[in-house]
Amino acid sequence: THEVITGVALVETPSGREETAAVTTRVTMIGATHEEIAAYVATGEPFDKAGGYAVQGQGGRLVARVDGSLTNVVGLPLETTKVLLERWGLL
Repeated sequence: THEVITGVALVETPSGREETAAVTTRVTMIGATHEEIAAYVATGEPFDKAGGYAVQGQGGRLVARVDGSLTNVVGLPLETTKVLLERWGLL
């Protein structure tokens, strides 16, 4: 199990107004065999991923459980971003 932590910030430069949030999601991986890991690496998918896997791609097969925001693991916590944008009257 590991944590994915993403920071989101809205900044209005003329006024200096800003609001930030941090989102933490816990991801539990399966007990993958060496062969399963080697097969995933052989796809080439993990080579440009910050965490070494793509939960939204083939790497999702290595994930047993996601506690929290799935979109945070993909790259941007959409739920939190939406809340911030709504607070600012932008949605």
